[in-house]
Order: sequence, then C-alpha cells, then structure tokens
Amino acid sequence: MHIPDGFLDAKTWISTTLLGGAVVMLASRNAQVGLKREQVPKMGLLGAFIFATQMVNFPIAGATSGHFLGGAMAAILFGPWVSVLLMSAVLIIQAFIFQDGGVTVLGANILCTGVLGSFAGYGMYRFLGVRGFQWLSESVKIFTAAWCSIVAAASGVSLLLALSGTMPLAIGLPAMTGWHSLIGIGEGLISVWVIAYWRKAQAVASPILVDTNQSGEHR
Repeated sequence: MHIPDGFLDAKTWISTTLLGGAVVMLASRNAQVGLKREQVPKMGLLGAFIFATQMVNFPIAGATSGHFLGGAMAAILFGPWVSVLLMSAVLIIQAFIFQDGGVTVLGANILCTGVLGSFAGYGMYRFLGVRGFQWLSESVKIFTAAWCSIVAAASGVSLLLALSGTMPLAIGLPAMTGWHSLIGIGEGLISVWVIAYWRKAQAVASPILVDTNQSGEHR
C-alpha cells in the first residue's frame, strides 16, 4: 500500500502533500473532542501494534506493496480522526526511519491509508449499525468495515498512480483491489479479534476501576 518516491509526478505529490498536511492538522484538532486523558496510553499501544503489523510487506503489481492497514480498527475503537492521527504517525516513522514508503509522497500515503482507510471503514461500520442491519453480528460489521477500508485505500493508491501516468487505471485498479480484497480477509479477521479482545479487557478493567474509586471515597 505504500507508494515509493518517484512514482507520483510533481503536481500530484505536491498537491497531496498540501492536502495531507491540512487533513492532519484538522484531525489533531477534531481528535481532542471527547478524548479522555486515560485513552492516550491505549492509543499509543494500538499505534505500536499497527506499526508492527504494517512492517510485514509483500510486493504487488504496480510497484507498491500490500500489508495490514488497521485504519478501520483504530476508527472503531477511538473514532476516525484519532485513527487518521495514528496512521499518520505510523507512516511518518516508516518513511523517515525505515524507508518504507516515500518521503515526497508521504501526503499521498496519508490520504490513502490514513484518511480513506479510516473513514471508509468507520463509515461502513456506522452504516451497518443503523436500523435495518441489527440482525448482523458485531463481528460481521467489524469484518466488513475492515475489508472495505483496505479496498478503499488501495483504490485511492491506484487513482493517484493513474493521475501521475505511472500506471493505467485499467491495470492498476484491478491489480490493487484484487490483491487487497484477499488481504482484506486477514484485515477483517485481525480487526475482529483485536477489537473483541480490547473490549473484553476494558469490561474487566472497568469494574476494578469503579471499585477502587468507591473505596477511595469511603476512606
């Protein structure tokens, strides 16, 4: 999913850099709304998990790579704006320290994997949560959201490569979405497992926290 340096023309990487920077600034402002201080360490933990899983890359036709994304998972747990920030931080570290994804195309990678991936997954999850889809299990909703997020991000990469003249859309889109449709199965399964484990851990920790607070009040 990472676009390397040199695969986008100047007009595309400059415009996506400006747009990506603006979106990150907007995300940093909106992510603070409703975010509690005790959630920050948990965000860091999730970001570290996403970073580690994204480092497992394998090449795909069209000079890009496939890997786990994590945007939908983060968006479901913390909201899409927080997810954009987490994904952006992961991409920045990967680009500057590990040379995984280009520096000049960092904005493009943020827009595709961070923004498209997060909002497509979150949007699908919320859509399946509305009335009329209540018969679906939570696992199916999470799986579908995660699958859609990675396919949407892959489509965005294909579009940018086509706009730059690197690869025709007729070739890039089927190749990217085809491979990532398969990767999306793993993305969905991992997301279901992590979110279920996360929520179970939260449910166990919450009563303990309540008991501790109540004990402190009685002293």
